[in-house]
Amino acid sequence: MKEKDTRKKATVKSTTEVYKGRVFDFVTENIELPNGRNTDMAFIRHPGSTAVVPLLDDNTVVMELQYRHPVAEYLFEIPAGTMEPGESPLDCAQRELIEETGFRAQEFIKLAKIHIIPAYSDEEIHVFIAKGLTPVKQDLDPDEIIEVVTYPLEKVLQMIKNGRITDALTILSIQMAWFYINGRSRDTINRG
Repeated sequence: MKEKDTRKKATVKSTTEVYKGRVFDFVTENIELPNGRNTDMAFIRHPGSTAVVPLLDDNTVVMELQYRHPVAEYLFEIPAGTMEPGESPLDCAQRELIEETGFRAQEFIKLAKIHIIPAYSDEEIHVFIAKGLTPVKQDLDPDEIIEVVTYPLEKVLQMIKNGRITDALTILSIQMAWFYINGRSRDTINRG
């Protein structure tokens, strides 16, 4: 059971929406920090998302080579996406896997909930392993440029080590999947 955090948190005095986007919003908040100081913080409000490590029966990872305009490159990634209003993390993971890769899974294993960039976003990402994959029709969004590729898990780990995979969410999720597959729990890892 998780212990309740009793430490003092910031008090929000006011919130201003600076930008309302299709997927996320950008806000500023005037807050009083736990140490009593007042400051303004600017950050992204995000509805949450999921990330999926799809594994074929032989631990081959179904990945994407996706064009990302902000960095003007094609990046190796795992399927991931933003939750729609009222959508559960599992429903989002199932939808994104089908839409982006053209695979449906019989089993989803929840690995964790993570905060990938808490310095400037409140986004929570729910990470899953998907198993029992069967091909279905891929259903990309109009702005998604994705080529589906597969690599053995060991090759994906080498691609991370060699700097070929640079997407932080993919790196973290693959690492978590590797620990899960190899029977290592987070408690074991934390105890060294």
